[in-house]
Amino acid sequence: MEKERSAPWSPAVSVVVPCYNEEESLPIFARELARVTEQLMELDTPPRLIELILVDDGSKDRTLEVIHDLAARDDLPYQVRWTSFSRNFGKEPALYAGLEATRGDFVATMDADMQDPPSLLPQMYADLLTGQWDSIATRRVDRVGEPPVRSAFARLFYRIINRISDADIVDGARDFRLMTRPVVDAVLAMGERNRFTKGIYGWVGFRTKWLPYENVDRAAGETKWSFLKLAVYALDGVAAFSTTPLAIASVLGVLFCLLALVLTVVVVVRAILFGDPVAGWPSLMTAILLVGGAQLLCLGVIGQYLAKTYVETKHRPIYLAREQGEGPLPRGRKNVRP
Repeated sequence: MEKERSAPWSPAVSVVVPCYNEEESLPIFARELARVTEQLMELDTPPRLIELILVDDGSKDRTLEVIHDLAARDDLPYQVRWTSFSRNFGKEPALYAGLEATRGDFVATMDADMQDPPSLLPQMYADLLTGQWDSIATRRVDRVGEPPVRSAFARLFYRIINRISDADIVDGARDFRLMTRPVVDAVLAMGERNRFTKGIYGWVGFRTKWLPYENVDRAAGETKWSFLKLAVYALDGVAAFSTTPLAIASVLGVLFCLLALVLTVVVVVRAILFGDPVAGWPSLMTAILLVGGAQLLCLGVIGQYLAKTYVETKHRPIYLAREQGEGPLPRGRKNVRP
């Protein structure tokens, strides 16, 4: 028999987990979340219900079958709901779809590979119940196990993005966080197609407490993020939250115009004084290649912003769902809505 609770309000908690080829990790994650759920239910103010929202991002393995198996179980202490995409749209659309599907008062986002430890949820939940915070976010204090080059570029990215944008992005920040409903609604209100969630969290603001933890290895499977994919993702983040590259391109153009003017004066003065204009194929080619390269660089920067604008103006959906469903409620639990 459950012990009596005196708390006047008991929130429902939604846990959003994007999945892409996670057939090995999902069963491990589901077992750990079940253990953590039992811990949450023993608190003085337990959640009214915990719902696990799994978003299958067009997986090519048995991920969707594993999701179906989990949803069919009636012995889990949480409800399983799922959305399966028509194809692979990426992690950002998967996070957005999961947030759209949530019905809880508190919403957590995390990965299925166990690098976001579910064991932190009770502490995050307790911190949020105090009312002092709107969001409890996590950050890694180290990068043990990562290639040194990748770690160095990651730290460089965080330094650069915080200098050139108005979004507060903490070094080592993870997508693992627990938020109140107003924060989730604010994130969903930003309906852009080119999404960079870490920047969106920083841009919407709200009172955020950072919870540090040591890096954890994947429980199973392999990472889906190569160095190239991370580099492209970082560039998307810069383009989404800063126009500084455009300003740099403009300044670069002005500097080359001034340089060309100075060189013109030098050539004219030398011709007047020495009667021998500057000549030479190597110097001429060097100048042409330098200026031409700078022009192409500036055009490339402008092109990236135009491409983002072009995609946004199409107003295509962020994702397309092939199927959706939900499993039974845990025994003795009420629905999410009071």
